[in-house]
Amino acid sequence: MSEELRRKDLVYPELSYKIIEILFEVFNELGPGLQERYYQSAIAVRLKQIDLPYAQEVRVPLDFKSSNIGSYFLDFLIDGKVILEIKRGSRFLRQNIDQVVGYLKASKKKLGIIANFTNNVVKYKRILNLY
Repeated sequence: MSEELRRKDLVYPELSYKIIEILFEVFNELGPGLQERYYQSAIAVRLKQIDLPYAQEVRVPLDFKSSNIGSYFLDFLIDGKVILEIKRGSRFLRQNIDQVVGYLKASKKKLGIIANFTNNVVKYKRILNLY
């Protein structure tokens, strides 16, 4: 992506662009119609190839008044900063967006990216933790 097209006012701009680039690489090579887990595996392979630190299936405890009431499991936590959630489908469902918002609040992270692998393209949405 050319330098003049990159925004400077984003949270973690360079990391975000790298993650989005990986999403498109994976989709362009694998194509549509696969299960989420195969896209996840391919993303993990690419993250490892470029030495971008990540953790997969990260457990994040959900607490209420100092008591643990459950756990979330993030698809990816990249560079200890950005949550990446992988989905299949053509639309961003409210429940999936709410899921990422919950992940952000529980983990106290600033940025989540939800990626939808559709029949034609990969779509993504950046979600900020406003809390």
